[in-house]
Parts: sequence; C-alpha cells; structure tokens
Amino acid sequence: MAHDRAGTVALPEDLVDLPHLVTAYYSRTPDVSDPGQQVVFGTSGHRGSSLDGAFNEAHILATTQAIVEYRASQGITGPLFIGRDTHALSEPAWTTALEVLAANDVSVLVDSGQGYTPTPAVSHAILRHNASGPSAQADGIVVTPSHNPPRDGGFKYNPPHGGPADSDATKVIAERANALLKNDLAGVKRVSLATALRTTVGEYDYLGSYVDDLPGVVDLDGIRAAGVRIGADPLGGASVDYWTAIAERHNLDLTVVNPLVDATFRFMTLDTDGKIRMDCSSPNAMASLIAARDSYDIATGNDADSDRHGIVTPDGGLMNPNHYLAVAIDYLFTHRPGWSPATKVGKTLVSSSMIDRVVQGLGRSLIEVPVGFKWFVSGLVTGDLGFGGEESAGASFLRTDGSVWTTDKDGIILALLASEITAVTGKTPSQRYSDFTAQYGNPAYARVDAPATREQKAVLAALSPDQVTATSLAGEKITATLTAAPGNGAAIGGLKVTTENAWFAARPSGTEDVYKIYAESFHGEKHLAEVQSAAKELVSQALKES
Repeated sequence: MAHDRAGTVALPEDLVDLPHLVTAYYSRTPDVSDPGQQVVFGTSGHRGSSLDGAFNEAHILATTQAIVEYRASQGITGPLFIGRDTHALSEPAWTTALEVLAANDVSVLVDSGQGYTPTPAVSHAILRHNASGPSAQADGIVVTPSHNPPRDGGFKYNPPHGGPADSDATKVIAERANALLKNDLAGVKRVSLATALRTTVGEYDYLGSYVDDLPGVVDLDGIRAAGVRIGADPLGGASVDYWTAIAERHNLDLTVVNPLVDATFRFMTLDTDGKIRMDCSSPNAMASLIAARDSYDIATGNDADSDRHGIVTPDGGLMNPNHYLAVAIDYLFTHRPGWSPATKVGKTLVSSSMIDRVVQGLGRSLIEVPVGFKWFVSGLVTGDLGFGGEESAGASFLRTDGSVWTTDKDGIILALLASEITAVTGKTPSQRYSDFTAQYGNPAYARVDAPATREQKAVLAALSPDQVTATSLAGEKITATLTAAPGNGAAIGGLKVTTENAWFAARPSGTEDVYKIYAESFHGEKHLAEVQSAAKELVSQALKES
C-alpha cells in the first residue's frame, strides 16, 4: 500500500537533521560484531547511514585502506579518479578517503571546479586515461548511495575497466576492511586533509571532458536541428552543473528544471513508501516533473549520482524503465551504422521479455545476465555488447563508432537519447513503445515482496533447478527453470521460471527479511496476478523441501 502522502512535496518533519547526521559520521563507532554495522559491498558498493552505525568514518578509513592494498596487489599504480554526489555524508567520506589515499602515496584526481561528479563521469575519466595504454593504469572511487534517502551514504570502487568492481574484488576489499575495523583500525594510514591537498591530490576537469565528448555518443546535432524542448531535472543530484553545461556548450533548447542542491532534498515529492528517495523511475518521486510534462517535448530525471534515468513524455508521462529500454535498444540498433553487425544486446534476467522480442525482431543476439551492471563491463569494453541495461533504469551504450563510452550506468546519455529518438523519428519514446505493443503484445510487469527468514533467503540463493518439481505455472507449461543466467552461466542467487508467455524470478533481499518476486505476463494483469501467486507457492514449496 502506498503511503498516504506519496507523491506530495516533503514536509519539515520528513527532513533529515543534517548536523546530527554528520556528527554521527565522526562520533559513532560501529559495533563490528553486528553484521549490519560491518562493511558489505552490494551490487553498487557499501551503503548505510551514520545514524545506524553503518556508514561512519571508521568504515571509510578501513575501506579506503583496503582499496589501497587491493590496487597495490593488482599492480594498479596510476592515478585514482574520485567523485562524490550531493548526499550529506558524501563530502565527509570523500574527505576521509583523500586523507587515507594521500597517506599511502596514491595520486588522486578530484574535480577541478570543486564540483559534484556523476558516476558516469568517473567511468569516462578512467577509460579515457587508460585508453592511451599507459603502464600505470587508473581506477576510481565514487562516494554515493545513488538514489537512496538523504540519511544514507555510499562508497563504491571502480577498477581500471571503469565499471563496478566484481565480487572477486569487493570480497577481498570488504574482508580486509572488516579486519581493520576489528583491529581498531591498526594498519590504516592517514594524514590531514591539508597535507593531502598539498601532496598527492591533483585536479581533473571531469565536467569538461565528459560534456565536450558527448557528440561522440549521442546525435546532439539532430536534437538541436529538430528544436526538441528538453526539461532536465537533476533531482538535486550531481548532474546539476552538467545539464547546464550541456545546454550552453551544445546550444540545446534545454531547461534545468530544478537547479537547487540541498542535502535534505526538501524539494522532492515523497516516494511510494513515504520516504524521500531520488528514484527517477518512481512516479511518486517524479511527481513534480510529471506534472510539468506538457512544458517540454522530453523531460528527464536523474538520481543523485546520475547513473539512472527517468523519461517523461507529454503523451505518456513517466515511462516504465523496461519500456524505455526496449525502445532505446530498437532505436540504437537501427541508427548506429558504425556498430558491428555482430554487436549484441545485454539485459538482466529480471528485465522485460519485451526486450527479447524486440531483439529477436532486430535479428540480434541477446545476452541475459544476473542482476548487476558489472556483468556488462567486459562486453562494453570490447564492443561485443552495444547496449547493457537493467530493469531499474540503469544502462549504457557504445559510442557511434562502436567503441566504449562508459562501463558504468550512464543516466545522462540515456536521457539525451530520448531526445534524439524524438528528433530523428518524429515520435516520442512512449509512442514508439505503443508501436511495439501492437507488434509484439502488451506485457504486464510488476515486482512484489514476500516474507522470508535469513535462513530461507540463504536456501533460495542456493537453489538448484531440480529442486523445483512443478511442470506448469499459472496454466502454462514451464519451459525453463533457471538458477544460472543463460547469457554467461553465472549464478542468479535465486530462481527464474519461464513459460511461453510469462515468467517470474525470485531473489532474496540483501537488506530486508523478504525475497523479491519479479514477474511478467503477456496475457494481462489478471494472469500476472496468477503468476505472482503461483510463484509464491512454488518458492515456498521449494524452501520446505530443501
């Protein structure tokens, strides 16, 4: 059930107490015996709040030292590109990281304008440096909890490939960080910020390098020539100065809808659960921009670190992320003559099967991987993947010449692509999706949660296909039971069951006592509900028999 104030502007009582939040970062010591207060790397780094003892100075001291030791073990000796978003805990954590990096003689590059840095700009910087083939390869850190509420902080590591670190790296980093925490930070090197800024810290023009390079990945000339009126809402995040620069440097009819940066995010409308969350795929969090949709040909939103995108059209409002992924894929693979005919499409296994049908219609190959953008990195680097996208509104794609652009999610180019599609085709992305439903069917898609204990979640994550004995799902014959992704054989960490016209996937939550059920049906909402109900029964039976 949605909160009774979902979609309405935040009130004073919804706002986080910033002095209290930042004070807790420095003053609270985490209890390392509590798993909730240890360093844990999810699909996008370590996240938590200082108020919960989950994101405090001790965590960042330990994690940064662990990253220093990891990069040394891998022979990474080049500069480390570091960026931060607009969350209140990002600057304190950024400062702490600089002090540890400098103490370990790591050359660090911060934004030359003292500004905020989107995740894709860090990925772009790493790849640009390493493309010249120096022996001293660069890597990076982005201080961000992405779209999470204002009380949270986040810290993620990007190796020399420019994308999210894989589990082999994050496991080593997290284990070493937790060992340092347990040993009262013995072994952590640190100097003052003043010393860091005068020794190993240098500057890099993240904004200029990224914005000036955009014509190599998106047809800005076409957007300008068509006079597309764009409204870009940074949602108070790191893209705020980038959108201003994009408008000015490329002479686009682009308005920055809300240029305000305020770490309480008081201008946000509340998300479905009544919390402030910069989720650009949520109709409630995007309510203000949706209300202004008639003012623009295309309106877009980004989350706080700009790795996600939300697309709003006058005719369709906020697009479902799955719908836009399908449209983006179809457009790119029919309007990028510089891409190889062998270039494939990458999607996560909980993304819509509409993508499968679109890709098949294009005559291209689909690579289906587990949840997590890290699975697309190698394909984007080599150009084997032209596009990699997640159902949670995160994606990136190749430059027009078929070479790599970013290997992390890039909400800015996905937002600009919506304007390119409108300019070149004369239709909005939502109108293009309507064409698809006439051709391929109109799927109903949803995600729901079901309760599960920690033990049950562990069982679910380790299921094998033979533990599922059912032969049908919601009246249709089961065509596949998967615990490994068909695209790369990697473990799903859960279960996916498919039929000719429907599917569901069940994955344990990493933070709550629930498991997530993603489901879709090409037979409509009623059949979707039957699929969800059958999924709960099927999973419950498998858990009982395990």
